[in-house]
Amino acid sequence: MADDSFKEFVLDQLAALPEVRARAMFGAHGLYQAGKFFAILDEGRLFFRTDAATVADYTARGMAPFTYEQRGRTITFQYHEVPPEILENAPELAAWAQRAVQAAANRKKSQEFAGHPRLKRKGGIEGQNSH
Repeated sequence: MADDSFKEFVLDQLAALPEVRARAMFGAHGLYQAGKFFAILDEGRLFFRTDAATVADYTARGMAPFTYEQRGRTITFQYHEVPPEILENAPELAAWAQRAVQAAANRKKSQEFAGHPRLKRKGGIEGQNSH
């Protein structure tokens, strides 16, 4: 399967990072390092978590954010496609991945779940008691 070979290629490229694992999610794969979700593999493309400090490196190279359609709306995540020249260079890819892991570690939960249809901003998960 092409997606499996791409996943294996990415994991090989990231071999310098300890504890990187891929987990299946919603028809794609999420990449985790030491429990931090920092990347998405989807349809032969790799997306890294971005933040205010890193997003310009992606957009300056014309790389788009990860999006998907839900109920007729486009949902955009703070993950941007990794440029091909970075993907092909294992040491550079590892450096970019480390910044993505740091961005994931620094994220605020309110930002991660803002606008999620099953979550409320103030009260956490709908129906969950705050006791």
